[in-house]
Amino acid sequence: MMAMFNRQQLQVASVICVIFLLMSYYHIFRTCPGEITTDVHETQKQSLTSSSPVSSSGPCSCPAGSILLKDHLPKDQIEELMKRRAKELQQHKARTTSVLSTLLLAEANSPLQYPIQGFIVRPQTSTLIPGLMLKADGRESYQLSLNVSKGVLTTGNPPEGVTIKGDGKMELVVESNSLESLNNLLATVTYTSTIYHIHIGDLAFFQFENHKAMFPITIKQPVMPVLYDMGTEISSHVTITTKTFLRYSNLNVLLSSIRKFYSKINVIIADDSFEPQQITGEHIEHYIMPPARGWFAGRNLAISQVTTKYFLWVDDDFVFTENTKIEKLVEVMEAVPELDVVGGSVQGNQFYFSLIYQEGEEMEGGCLNRKSNGKFQPLPGYPYCSLASGVVNFFLARTDAARKVGFDPKLQRVAHSEFFMDGMGSLMVASCNHVTIGHQPHTSSKDSARYQSFRHPGGSDEEFKRRLHFFKNNLKCIRYG
Repeated sequence: MMAMFNRQQLQVASVICVIFLLMSYYHIFRTCPGEITTDVHETQKQSLTSSSPVSSSGPCSCPAGSILLKDHLPKDQIEELMKRRAKELQQHKARTTSVLSTLLLAEANSPLQYPIQGFIVRPQTSTLIPGLMLKADGRESYQLSLNVSKGVLTTGNPPEGVTIKGDGKMELVVESNSLESLNNLLATVTYTSTIYHIHIGDLAFFQFENHKAMFPITIKQPVMPVLYDMGTEISSHVTITTKTFLRYSNLNVLLSSIRKFYSKINVIIADDSFEPQQITGEHIEHYIMPPARGWFAGRNLAISQVTTKYFLWVDDDFVFTENTKIEKLVEVMEAVPELDVVGGSVQGNQFYFSLIYQEGEEMEGGCLNRKSNGKFQPLPGYPYCSLASGVVNFFLARTDAARKVGFDPKLQRVAHSEFFMDGMGSLMVASCNHVTIGHQPHTSSKDSARYQSFRHPGGSDEEFKRRLHFFKNNLKCIRYG
């Protein structure tokens, strides 16, 4: 009996503890959201273009083995560079941050109904606000308010017994002794932005008695689709692109191997050799550049001339084999349209990496860790493919996606990962091992020796790249793993 009594006491005590915790939890979330709402409301009274960007969570930690980029800056220029970088960062955030990224917390059991996602309006166009409703117990009178800061609110003709204040203004107050009539009016409320912007946001503040709610309004100009007529042949799907410099013997081997397997596919060559040679043949476009303009400038030129949905990037010393099946890469891209880049393997060897980035403190900069052989997860439906941040120089890419990121022409000799760094957050990348390309053996010649002097120019290019990362990418440190 005593043991049973003790168990009953323990059960009662447990229930009391749970009730106490639930009451505490309820009290916290009844009070905190109201405070947050008030703060955000005050913030939104300012213009979006003049409001402060969202602050970072604090300094980031550089992984062991990182390069501290500040140490590679001229000592007498550090202060001025920091000021210019800070100004550029603020302008970047003004272009990329908005109230749409504001954290919104919903109160528990609110009687207010409103859209929480997907309410998109065109600039300066009246749009009905969907789903506005009040669900409250019987009262003698109901009064609620709706506030915005980037537009005005209008209603239809009010039913009998409903009074309206602020129709056509930023703050709308509605009162009625009939809940049904009030909700009928709410179903007619429209929002019209008063400013023109192609992509901006507003926050609507909805209040009934002590119940407060916020919901986002996306003000966005619709994007016109850019579609590619794929046709029926691989030559209408893909263009092969490459960059050459002083390696015409390698280039000719590459072209011969392409024609062995793909006789009609278009090949675009960007060439910044000192004494350009003529490259002839059907379905070949040969573009001559100023001498030694560099790796990324050549990539930009080649890709700017692509007219197909995809392009295949290859180095000029690669060679097509029976395992270089472009169709298999296209199949993956078409099946997973979210993908922007799919890499293959070179002589059966894959190279891919993951990028781990912390924004860090604004003035100090972020921390970037490039992990070789780092990947995230298998691509669903394709077990031989994995999602990653970057891949080898043999890849199929969506033309419009790659153009939006671009290849920084300041990087002339030492570059590849930088394209994927610039594309982090906008390029969806996968690495696959079921399609491979060959690599030509190294040969000794006058041109190859001259090429190597540019291919491995020494420490000056590496130093330049570190300074570029410091300013352009607002980085404190970078680690190549």
